[in-house]
Amino acid sequence: MPLQGLLGRRRIGGKQRRSPIPIQHVIIVGSLIIVALYAAGLLMIVGKGHSVAPSSENQAVVEKTNAPMRSKVDGSVDAGSNGRFGKDANPATQPVQMLSSTTDAETIGWAVTITGCGSDPITEGAAVLKHAVHLTSIHGNGRYNYKMYAIYHPDGEACALTLKDLGYELIQRETPVAVKDIEGKFLREKIESNGCCGEKELVKLEAYTLTEHPVVVHLDLDVVVLKPMDALFDMMMAKSPDDWDTINVPIMWPEKSLPEKVNAFFTRDYNMVGPGRTYKPVQGGFLVLRPDMKVYEEFVRIIKKGIDKEGTGWGGIVGPFYGFMTFQGLIPYYYDVLHDNEAIELSRCIYNQMADNPKDKRTINDIPQGRCRTNQEECEDCRNRPLEDVVSAHFTLCQKPWLCLPQDSDIIQLRLCRKLHHQWYRIRSDLEQSWGREAFGNGTYQKDHFFGFCTKHGKLGYLDIEKPYGAPIPK
Repeated sequence: MPLQGLLGRRRIGGKQRRSPIPIQHVIIVGSLIIVALYAAGLLMIVGKGHSVAPSSENQAVVEKTNAPMRSKVDGSVDAGSNGRFGKDANPATQPVQMLSSTTDAETIGWAVTITGCGSDPITEGAAVLKHAVHLTSIHGNGRYNYKMYAIYHPDGEACALTLKDLGYELIQRETPVAVKDIEGKFLREKIESNGCCGEKELVKLEAYTLTEHPVVVHLDLDVVVLKPMDALFDMMMAKSPDDWDTINVPIMWPEKSLPEKVNAFFTRDYNMVGPGRTYKPVQGGFLVLRPDMKVYEEFVRIIKKGIDKEGTGWGGIVGPFYGFMTFQGLIPYYYDVLHDNEAIELSRCIYNQMADNPKDKRTINDIPQGRCRTNQEECEDCRNRPLEDVVSAHFTLCQKPWLCLPQDSDIIQLRLCRKLHHQWYRIRSDLEQSWGREAFGNGTYQKDHFFGFCTKHGKLGYLDIEKPYGAPIPK
């Protein structure tokens, strides 16, 4: 009520004159003030009781910058990319809301496999991958907790041990079936030289034994995660299909009927076979699975039976193609043939993005030539996907981030690769800050793009993550 209304007015002898304030009005105003003060105090108490503190791993970043976690899409403007490709090279930042690490949430298992000690710096990929998972978990923008595993073959023990200091739980496993125990002659004689890693690639199947988790994500170490995969986890853990929300699940073939229960998500590697091949390989660097010892034991029986006839594949139909004797052929045989309504293929433009050519001939002037590798009349070119759409990326065709390749030519083959590499370095920078270190390294080679972690072009220009892990660098 306006003050003028409370005071009231009376006209006497042509002049206005204020009357005394009625006592009941004073009582009403006083009561309103008391109620307002009580409500304000109550709100302050409730607000304090529900305040959310950042996780301990991210606290160093908050204290250092006095701001929210760096963007989950882009943390530092790459002026070089802006100049060449326009502002789309650096999308708008999306602040990370840091949630409490004590929130009650399901824990997803995240696993990598180490088959041996190669030339790639395993620690670099593992450190950035773990931090990327951290930022997209409940500690960042996601709704699920996480636990990291490194499953390693005995030949990879020396390399795997370094991952323990990064927070991985180490699990040593032999191959599910010894080569000498494979019954099929062709597989027994050829598997050791098949694909990248021979029979040791089968160690990836050990992810199915992590049954303490409702879902396990198996990734290669040259993968980066940019956004939460919560939509996949929700779908796998839903009580029934009626609870599914598929709006945020980019299904590759939406016209196909969905399974009653989703036991796996994967992407395919269409580059490995011709467009007309019926059974195509999965991409071995990405698999979201439901752990199950019965499934694992079935894989063991399949491998033990093996492949007897040369020129064929699993069940006589899945293969041959690169890596078909191990993971890349076994998974499609299991989910396309033996259990053909238990898994969903995802769009490789969004999950496990590799920036691959969608057609079977060269790209000329940014236009793909030839037939669609998916055997469709029209097919999407994943290289044109906006960075903001990408959930995870796999550095195969784009080459490894630690090679310090600028990839700054204005052609379709490199534009997205440069943006993805920038994201990998952005996450490395954020990791360094979370350990109480500087955001930028001492390198001067395209510093705004590589965050100071490259001194020159090429592998020899890369600056490794310094020990001790998880702490400031001693001075």
